[in-house]
Amino acid sequence: MALDVRNLGIIAHVDHGKTTLVDAIFKQAGLFKAHEAVTDRVMDSNDLERERGITILSKVASCLYKGTKINIVDTPGHADFGGEVERVLSMVDGVLLIVDACEGPMPQTRFVLKKAFENNLKVVCCVNKIDREGARPQEAYDQTIDLFIDLGADEDDLYFPVLYTSGAGGFARLTPDGEEQDMQQLLEAIVRDIPAPKVVEDGPMRLQINNLDYSDYLGRIFGGKLLRGRVRVGDRLTQVHDGGKQTSFNVTKVWIYEGLKLKEVEVGETGEIVMMSGTDEVLIGDTICDASHVEPLPRIEVEPSTLTMNFFANTSPLAGQDGGKFLTIHKIRERLEKEEKVSVTLKLDKSAPADTVRVAARGEMQLSVIIETMRREGYEMAIARPEVIITTDERGKKMEPMEELTCEFEDGAMGDVMEELSRRKALITNMSPIGVGRSRVIAIIPTRGLIGLRSVYLTMTRGTGIMASIFNGYEEYKGTIENRVNGSLIGKDPGKITRYAYEDVQERGTFFYPVGTDTYAGMIVGMNARDEDMIVNVTKMKAANNIRSANSEDTTVLKAHKDFSLEQALSWLRDDELLEVTPKYLRFRKKILDHSERRVSERRATV
Repeated sequence: MALDVRNLGIIAHVDHGKTTLVDAIFKQAGLFKAHEAVTDRVMDSNDLERERGITILSKVASCLYKGTKINIVDTPGHADFGGEVERVLSMVDGVLLIVDACEGPMPQTRFVLKKAFENNLKVVCCVNKIDREGARPQEAYDQTIDLFIDLGADEDDLYFPVLYTSGAGGFARLTPDGEEQDMQQLLEAIVRDIPAPKVVEDGPMRLQINNLDYSDYLGRIFGGKLLRGRVRVGDRLTQVHDGGKQTSFNVTKVWIYEGLKLKEVEVGETGEIVMMSGTDEVLIGDTICDASHVEPLPRIEVEPSTLTMNFFANTSPLAGQDGGKFLTIHKIRERLEKEEKVSVTLKLDKSAPADTVRVAARGEMQLSVIIETMRREGYEMAIARPEVIITTDERGKKMEPMEELTCEFEDGAMGDVMEELSRRKALITNMSPIGVGRSRVIAIIPTRGLIGLRSVYLTMTRGTGIMASIFNGYEEYKGTIENRVNGSLIGKDPGKITRYAYEDVQERGTFFYPVGTDTYAGMIVGMNARDEDMIVNVTKMKAANNIRSANSEDTTVLKAHKDFSLEQALSWLRDDELLEVTPKYLRFRKKILDHSERRVSERRATV
């Protein structure tokens, strides 16, 4: 007998409160005991997710409500992790669409809702954060209906169930000014309006892999929604790879989700999200079916990658001195190949030179998350500036990826924002006031123009601006975008930065490191106030003599050095520069460290 199950995906734009709302659902369903200490955002289990306050990896958890098991899949809201959303939607039967009552639908809301319609999924809408200052729940609901119509929703879909919720407040209401103080109405709507899995209970087992995990003891763990039949420990199954190749294996273990953990079972039932082990070479989209009845399912289609980045072994004179355990290009390639197996959108270029690992991904944030994860695991590497993937059309014209960018900011920042967007070749398609002294601008911008925009934008809007983008197809190449107007200050000799040198050089630009930092020849120690590069001696000592000068008692105040986040550092690079990433430090350097060799190379390039 198939279980009474609901498989539900949670979809929304970044920071609209998905994960906090899931916490409230779990509390209402009694998943946590009365005395149990519960951290906020229990589904964000990864350290980086907790630090950045975003969901990066899709995760499954379950709860029971009135005899119905609800499998909840939390998905990322950031566009760079859209591949996670695409694979999740193929294993659920309905979605909980969360819209912020203050912001209304945003670009990623449109993207995830469009994908939900393509998968014929039933939608339950939550207008969230209705207890926040500036909330406009009725307006957010009206904008959501407009979005449904805009995306060509059927008439039946337009009468979607809507609840007014607060994840932080822990309530779901049928009207914005309702009295309900708990999540019961939302759980009732999930059980009533989300359909049970469309599955065939009897027949040969069939499943598509949508979920991957790894255990040091069991190797690869994989699974998805069981579309037909059951799966038992010991079953002989066949895996159909990309390209049609088939491999047979025996199931060694089977798990289902119970609460926030995997529970080992003997049999996985039809309609359940099951995980299993038994073979290692599996990829998202592979079909698993009964060995005597092989029927491949169509593979999961995802939006194309738009950026590439080159990874190199760290060859600087300071390599291996910051606690790095994995330094060779072989180890870096091995780790990125492991990442490629669990990611739908990350691809390694097999034609790259032997000393380079070229990675294609969806965006700057996806790449920075991978790099940050690797450095925490003890990897050291050198990284080149991200580049967009340029193609040519049938007439031989250069085409580049474009994004639809939505910005919301206070009216006082309008001039600076418009100037910056214009510099980055953005075409403004819509501009409108949204009340309370704020405006919304929608623009089509080259993906190249987004590199490094986030940090500049937050500075311009004093941290109050909201920006989001979504892939919008390929258009004709828009011409050169100057990524920075300042040259580099390049260290002349190896040694430590001295106070004497710092005082002298700080008049020419901005330092990136404090006094006492180890440097080497060819390392970029700061940003020149002018456009050209300048070689500076940052290790020079004050001459020791017995002559006392008139101003020897004066003390110059040192200017503060500039710190970079990983995303800022990647966007600051020029084509002839690399970012050296170690477990402790980020260092900028020239690709060619030797000054005379670099000059020869520059002359050849101009010729």
